[in-house]
Amino acid sequence: MVTVFADLTCPFTHVGLRRLVVRRDEIKSRARFLVLAWPLEWVNGERLDPAFAATEIAALRTEVAPDLFRGFDPRTFPSTTLPGLALASLGYTVDLATGESVSRALRDAVFEQGLDIANPTVLSAIASAHGLDVRDADPEAVRAEYEEGRRRAVVGSPYFIVDGVGYFCPSLDITHVGDEFSIRFDAPAFEDFTARALGDVDGAMR
Repeated sequence: MVTVFADLTCPFTHVGLRRLVVRRDEIKSRARFLVLAWPLEWVNGERLDPAFAATEIAALRTEVAPDLFRGFDPRTFPSTTLPGLALASLGYTVDLATGESVSRALRDAVFEQGLDIANPTVLSAIASAHGLDVRDADPEAVRAEYEEGRRRAVVGSPYFIVDGVGYFCPSLDITHVGDEFSIRFDAPAFEDFTARALGDVDGAMR
């Protein structure tokens, strides 16, 4: 199991999880991702600015992931991720597979479908698609996960933990100067990380 602390509106998490899932399927690993709450609105004292997210996404699409973020719309960027994070946590009370699926569906809603996951109707639809009732989501679970992240010295979103070792954005080389981003896919780092996280043999599990 790979533990990840991340926010639902973090573009880097969306790219990272997508690539890891593709690699997991390629090597037939049984590894699962436990994606826990690291709400940027608590970390920074305010939600991620949609314009700032758009700048990150533009750099990612240009240099790293031209096939992603096709539905992103700053106008529907959620005002809060806390209800969505609570729903993801609820999914993990069923099992790892359900929790991971809900977590990925929430990110797809934001970045590929342009949906506002702060909207109760949107959240309810995602919950129902996974056999959940959004009314069962516990806001206190988000607080507990966030405090766990603080205890584990999480430094940003996404922060992966494999065998007790932490990795921040392990496959991206990010340079931020002023209002400009330069983002490069670090292939050797990705190969090294996936070998550690997913195993490099057929059917391997971590």
